[in-house]
Amino acid sequence: MTAWKLLDSARAPGGSGELWLHQRGEEFSIRVSGTELMNSRQHGSEEVLAELACERIADRPEPRVLIGGLGMGYTLSAALRSLPPHGKVVVSELVPAVVKWNQEYMGHLAGHPLRDERVEVREMDVAKVIKGEPKAWDAILLDVDNGPEALTRRGNNWLYSENGISSAYFALKLGGFLAVWSAGPDKGFTQRLHKVGYEVDVVPVRSRRTRGEMHTIWLARRDAGVGRFKQD
Repeated sequence: MTAWKLLDSARAPGGSGELWLHQRGEEFSIRVSGTELMNSRQHGSEEVLAELACERIADRPEPRVLIGGLGMGYTLSAALRSLPPHGKVVVSELVPAVVKWNQEYMGHLAGHPLRDERVEVREMDVAKVIKGEPKAWDAILLDVDNGPEALTRRGNNWLYSENGISSAYFALKLGGFLAVWSAGPDKGFTQRLHKVGYEVDVVPVRSRRTRGEMHTIWLARRDAGVGRFKQD
């Protein structure tokens, strides 16, 4: 069997370890301190994340989508396929190395989505984007860490807290969607979404669409209400 080759590494945010990019033949893997975060062989559930949200807003005038976490680009690519030519996608990626890896090593995997003129990359914490732009987004897609149980950075826990998802609520336009990917189910997170005021669907999906491990996607819609928490 072909051995894994280390292509590059970078410090994980907040001093929580080191990110490693590995390649074995046509397969790529991103790991943090030895634990695999993502693999190019399993990306079906990430694509479904984007499809579930973006297909519901595709008929809106100039739909705007915020994606938290670039990863290997599969979520972004699926969003672009689901949106019209006049749509706009902002990708907020905290680790500049991940953007570099997509540009230099992995862009072909998802069809070079960063080259699409509808895409803007911001090398910053998605939490700052959410807090700074109220009622700006038709959809917010969070593919950060392994879901509500943050793995690489404790600061990511805020995104899945009541304050975090309440801030996302206020960042969405009326009828907008917060779509969240997770490696597994989390009843507590579902309850928090309901508590904030979202209409929630929990969708189990396999990592390779028709086979593989079961992942979880939350599709949470902001209704016409004002939410049940003040913006953090």
